[in-house]
Amino acid sequence: MSDVVVPASWVNDHLDDLRVVDVRDEWEYDGIGHIPGAVNIPFDAFRAEDEGEAGMLPGADRFADLMATAGIGNDNEIVAYDDTHGVFAARFLVTAELYGHDPGKLHLLDGDYSSWNLEHPTDTETPNPSPSEYEATFQAEGPLVELDVVKSAIDDPDTVIVDTREDWEYEEGHIPGAVRIDWRELVDDETRGLRPDSEMGSTLETRGIAPENRILLYCNTARRISHTYTVLRHLGYPELAFYEGSLTEWEREGGELETGL
Repeated sequence: MSDVVVPASWVNDHLDDLRVVDVRDEWEYDGIGHIPGAVNIPFDAFRAEDEGEAGMLPGADRFADLMATAGIGNDNEIVAYDDTHGVFAARFLVTAELYGHDPGKLHLLDGDYSSWNLEHPTDTETPNPSPSEYEATFQAEGPLVELDVVKSAIDDPDTVIVDTREDWEYEEGHIPGAVRIDWRELVDDETRGLRPDSEMGSTLETRGIAPENRILLYCNTARRISHTYTVLRHLGYPELAFYEGSLTEWEREGGELETGL
């Protein structure tokens, strides 16, 4: 079992040892219910309204405050979930990694709240965790890369630039040489979790997204690449890069675009 994406049964068996984070809106968390003991850190709380410290990151101080208020410490094992196949939860996990949380202690629930709710207990009680100490520092040597690195990667035969948006978005304009895989192609709509590893691996490799290459991911505003980044970590891809500025920055800075499929 990969320790990056973890099944609901494992989470249910280890709730006492985990900090579970629900990134849905507050009304969903309170009104619909949540995983027992989960704290609520809504997606908008850890995403800058305008461009933040780097791309849409909220800033180290703000993220540290969110984690401390939720009672999460730097040494805690974290499982995050949403109700949208994990795409918003993955963004939380990537944000935590970029601010220095040990990636080995960051886990995505395989599935989402709707799938959890079918087989496992839920709760409507809001926990009241004691505030913790949490230190966050932006990791300059982490997977996030800047515009100049992306420009250099276009002509690098060892790097595959991957666009994780939908067909029509890619067709309207993409970074030159980028290959496309919609992040949702790696999700099973029925289980709401990931497709089997072998199926995902086959799909990725047919697009030229192979483990022996450096994989550089982008989308529009860095939400969707968070999910694909997490999936590739789960599959053991060793060299991953994350263009936080994504196509929003690329276009603003006058980057060339290709069109068509």
